[in-house]
Parts: sequence; C-alpha cells; structure tokens
Amino acid sequence: MAEASQPITRRRPWGITFFGLLAVAGLISMPFVAGKPGDEELPDIIRFIGHFHPVLLHLPIGVFILIVLQELGAIFFRGARENQGASLFPLFFGAASSIVAVIAGFLLYHGHAADYAGDPTADRHLWGGLIFAVFAVITFIFKAWCVATAGNPAWYRMLLFGSVGIMSFASHDGASLTHGSDYLTKYAPDPIRRMLGLEPAKPTKPADKAPGEQLVYADIVAPILERRCVQCHKPGKIKGKLRMDTFEMLVKGGSEGPAIEPGKSAESNIIVRMELPEDDDEHMPPEGKPDIEDHEIAVIKWWIDSGADPSKPLSAFQVPAEIQAALAKLSSVPAADLKESAAGHGAPAKAAGPDEQLKSAVSGLSKDFPGALSFESQQSANVTFTAVSLRGKLDDETFGKLGPVIPKLVTADLSATKITDKSVASLASASQLRQLRLAETPVTDAAIDALLKIQTLESVNFYGTKVTDAGVAKLAALPNLKRLYVWQTAVTPAAIEELRKKLPKCEIIGGAH
Repeated sequence: MAEASQPITRRRPWGITFFGLLAVAGLISMPFVAGKPGDEELPDIIRFIGHFHPVLLHLPIGVFILIVLQELGAIFFRGARENQGASLFPLFFGAASSIVAVIAGFLLYHGHAADYAGDPTADRHLWGGLIFAVFAVITFIFKAWCVATAGNPAWYRMLLFGSVGIMSFASHDGASLTHGSDYLTKYAPDPIRRMLGLEPAKPTKPADKAPGEQLVYADIVAPILERRCVQCHKPGKIKGKLRMDTFEMLVKGGSEGPAIEPGKSAESNIIVRMELPEDDDEHMPPEGKPDIEDHEIAVIKWWIDSGADPSKPLSAFQVPAEIQAALAKLSSVPAADLKESAAGHGAPAKAAGPDEQLKSAVSGLSKDFPGALSFESQQSANVTFTAVSLRGKLDDETFGKLGPVIPKLVTADLSATKITDKSVASLASASQLRQLRLAETPVTDAAIDALLKIQTLESVNFYGTKVTDAGVAKLAALPNLKRLYVWQTAVTPAAIEELRKKLPKCEIIGGAH
C-alpha cells in the first residue's frame, strides 16, 4: 500500500526544452541573417517552396483551434477535465507545422521581393507569423513541463491563448494580402458598415447618363482595371508598391515608376506587362488570375494615347472604328453611347480593308498557325502574328510559310520559339512592322542587322537572347524606337547608357545576364 501511494516520477523534458529554445533562436535570427530582400532574382527553388505557404499555414491554425477548444472544455466541464489526456503530440504538431509554414512564408516574401518588400501589411504579417511560431514553441515547452511535473496549467494556458491571439492578427494580415483589407466588409450592408465606421457602399452600377456622357476613365477604363488588376493593387494589398484603384495612384505608380504615361501607351508599364507572353513571370495579370481580353487592352491603350484624361466624357474623344468595335464588347458601354460618339465627330473614314488575295492567304495559313494570325481590325489590311500557342513548334522552316503575309505584319510575337537569324532576315520586307518580340529565341547580333531595314519599329524585345553590345549599338539607326528590352543578355550597362544618349526618347530595360 505504501508503495502504491508513491507519486510517479517522470523524466524532465530537458531535451524538448533544449531543441525548442534552439528552434526559437533560429526563428528570431532568421530575418536578421537573411537581411532585407534585394533586387537580385532568387533561385526558382526558393519560389517553389515559398508557394506552399498558403497551403501549410492552415495546419497550425486548425491544430491550435482544436487545442483551445479542448482546453476550454477542460476548464468549464469536469468530465472533459477528467478525460483530458497528457499527450503532447497535438501541440508538438501545431508548433512544428507553424515553423514549417513560417519558413515557407519567409521564402515567399524574399522570392517575390518586388511584390511584398516595403508593404506594411506584408511586413506585419511576416513578423506576426514569426512571433506566433516562437510563442507556439514556447507554449509546447511549458506544456511539456506541466505534464512532467503535474503542475498548474495556468501559465501554459495563458501562453496558448496568447499564441492564438497572435495567430489571429497574423492570419488577418495574411487574408488582407491575399484578398485585400476590405474582403470581409466589401458586401456588408450599410447598417453594418456604419457600425464599423466605414463609408456607405458604392453603387454597383453607375447612374444612367445621357448617350455619350459616360466618363471614359470612371465608367469604362476603371471597371476594366477593377476586374483585372485592382484586386492585387489596392489599399491593404499593394503589390509592387502600386495601387490602381484611383487615377492619382495610377499616375503616381509604384516601385517601377508611373503605371501610365499619358499619350504614350507603348511606354506605359501596365500595357507593357499586359502584353508580355502569358508564361512570362512579369506578365500581368499573373498566372491563376483571369487574363485581360484583347479588346480591353485596346480600349485602355486608346484612352492613354488620347491623353488619359480622367474627366472627359466619351463624346469628347475621337473614337476610331476599331475602338468602337472594342467598346461594343464591353457591357459598360451602351450601343447608344457609341452612336452618339460617332455622330459627334462625324462618321470615321473607312479604312482600306484587306483585298481578297490577302484574306485568302490569311485564311489558308490559319490552318498551319491556328489562332496565331489575325487582322489588326475588321477594317484593316494590317496583320498581327503571335506564336504564344506554338512556342517550340515554330522553327525557321515553318516560319517560312508566312512569306505571303510578312509585308503586312505590324506586330509579331516570336517569343520562346526556335526561329533564328534566318527568319528575322525574312522580316526585312515587313515595312510596317512596329512591334517585334524575340524573347528567349536563339537570335544573335546578325538579327539586328536585318532589323535596321525596318524603320517603323517602335518596340523590340531581346530578353534572354544572345545579342551583345556591338549589335545593340547599331539600333541607334532606328529613329522610331521607343522601347527596347535587353535584360538577361550580354549587353552591358555601359552600352545601354551609350544607346540612351543616341535615342533619348527610347526606354531601355536591361538587367543581369
């Protein structure tokens, strides 16, 4: 009987304490050792692991909520208190998963520095997650000692509830980064909004206006940006330090400068990003988001080229036929507004459309290049070509089939194809070519020699090619060149500066090889 009354002696959790404190030290030192995110591009493995953060973060959240419910049951219900076990595994799993989620989030933050660096919500979320993980580990250590010594669980519970409080704040910031700070309140009724001290909800539809009196920015352009861009560029979620929810913020821009250049759509950052190949990391909207339609881009470009005035109504603009066709596809523009606009400026001059021979050629080639060839507009004889759906299937031999329509090309996207300098040489007859993308192709300086014959060129993309200083220097002979991409090439900063002196109106985007 005497032996039975002896208390059970349990081993003290010194090992748990040592490794737990070691994990705490590692978490605290991690941001100081890594330093602030830099401009250099990190390896893809960093981004790969970081992208698991949104999945992993749900593990500690679910585990800690379950543990809190168990502890509340133990506090308020005797039966639950008596049945509560001394297992450390749930809390161990919660603490361990919080560490893994925080590490993945840290890699996501550094892997996308341009999107998150300098964003107060992102910084607060980063530190909130780190502090939560630290508290989770310390809570686990206290729980281990409480179980080993059969001590009062008050300190352990205090730490547990504190950890969950920190987790809640960090989770709120994470949700704001993903969905925006107004995600929960966006559709709240006005009485609830007033209780929360928020502005009344804006009407979902603009007020009816007389034909032609719709404001081009507020009633046409802004709704496009709202659908495609604002969800990632608004208060509480400012990727790239750029907000796109107001005209003033568009002009102010972000970490890469102004988002729009009034009168210059080809030099406007949002247009450049929208027109990049869909598989380009810089393309906007990003992968996973609904892509912007061609007619929407056309409307935004027309508005920018027309001066990007935020207060002019549709009736005050000259609306070309191709833009009228693009506007007609937008539900926000009634047909009466287009008729009024056309009447206010007179019927647009009818452009010389394609002849039957050209139509036949485009139609025949569409079988070999499905979805790649199209006319610039219904009234235009100009042709556009994009190899987005072809990529590695397009080589010099296949490209040669385009011979009959090359003289009519105005834009050509040959990015990520197998075409070489030979194909570029055949573009010399494209006397109206304005935009050419050769990104990630095997072309060299020899291609530049061929391009010098095309004086209409306004934009050329050599990203990831083999062009050098010697070749790029020759581009000074293209007087209409407005934009040049040479990042991840052998072109040096010195050569770029020299070319800028000769082409002061040309924006040159370079970067490390």
